[in-house]
Amino acid sequence: MLVEDWDAFAAQAQALYRADPLRFRYVLKYRRGRLEAKCTDDRACVRFRTDQQSALRQVEALNGAFFALMATGSYDAEAAAREQAQERAQQQQAQQQAQQQQQQRGGTRRRG
Repeated sequence: MLVEDWDAFAAQAQALYRADPLRFRYVLKYRRGRLEAKCTDDRACVRFRTDQQSALRQVEALNGAFFALMATGSYDAEAAAREQAQERAQQQQAQQQAQQQQQQRGGTRRRG
């Protein structure tokens, strides 16, 4: 079944995984600028297609959800969003510190 809405696809895909984790398969295809995601357990199949670049972040979030489900058996979307926000903030801080260090080094160089 082709699902048009990403949120509905993600919910149905997670439900398929929870129903039978050992039979669940998740496939991503990217061809000619078009992304197709497919989830199946050999009884039901859910597909999603898009040509929007913004969907890549959503795919990344779904991958994280599946990794968490496979590793721990549970997934908390709010906690995952908080962790991603913290990681982004840490990356930004590291970039700012690197820029400051680079500026400090640049100002102390001797010209000769």
